[in-house]
Amino acid sequence: MDKVSIVKILLKAIGMPDAQQSKLCALTILAMAKIRQDDSFNVATNDWIRIHDVIAFVNANYGMDYAENTRETFRKHAMHHFRTAAIIEDNGEATNSPNYKYRITNEFLEVLKMLAEDDSASGIENVASLFLSNHSKLIDIYASKRKIRKLPVKINSKDYAFSPGLHNKLQKAILEEFAPRFAPHSECLYVGDTVNKNLINDSHKLAELEFEISIHNKLPDVILYREDKDWLYFIEAVVSGGPMSPERVKDIKTMTANVKSGKIFITAFLTLSKYKRFYDSLAWETEVWIADFPEHMIHLNGDKFLGPR
Repeated sequence: MDKVSIVKILLKAIGMPDAQQSKLCALTILAMAKIRQDDSFNVATNDWIRIHDVIAFVNANYGMDYAENTRETFRKHAMHHFRTAAIIEDNGEATNSPNYKYRITNEFLEVLKMLAEDDSASGIENVASLFLSNHSKLIDIYASKRKIRKLPVKINSKDYAFSPGLHNKLQKAILEEFAPRFAPHSECLYVGDTVNKNLINDSHKLAELEFEISIHNKLPDVILYREDKDWLYFIEAVVSGGPMSPERVKDIKTMTANVKSGKIFITAFLTLSKYKRFYDSLAWETEVWIADFPEHMIHLNGDKFLGPR
């Protein structure tokens, strides 16, 4: 195998994410170790080196044509992740300093040199195992960080987790703050996640209620069903767009033309200021719920709730 292919296999074997198994990343390692295509791996060095020097090396020795303005690409796609994986280190200078440099760690340098003895697939796996005996795979480190950032949420009495983000923060509030107050004993029939669009999708119950769902229909962000009242709550969680406008209400009514259950249309916002940005887009005969004021609702329903308290 050629040097680039060997290093790409090594990067995979030590648990680098897919994006860090690229040709650019393999070339970065070879340049930092000063290994040319015809060299043996045992000539590897770990001298301090700038990204400028990495680019010059791969252009001169591997027939590449990276421009000087690709330094940020190398930094973002290679150096940052390599440092997190403990296969390179920096010299501690300010990042904007002309003296800011990187080098391969002593431990990873020994891994590269061992490839001189056996650069077959099994040999690569063996040296990767030695490295991983003292280091975690970067894919596991990143997976753990993503897990920590997730938003735990209780849906239908079961534990789930939303991906991080304002939209899912609002959906969590709808399920845990709005539903107990204004849709008690309700069941969530549908809610999506920014990663898993069908986190909860009770298609059987939706069909039982005679929903007409096709690939052309976009379900509201959250659908709740309160069986004791036979009410359906259609809720849009608005962070950047998509409130219960007249057009949106019409679309949902078309989608649910055969549904006999009572239909409630709600737009949810995180803050009052966000609501103010969209209030002139909201349809009459709909409701508004704001997470910052969870015990109250705004009713755009004429005289429906008019009367003394």
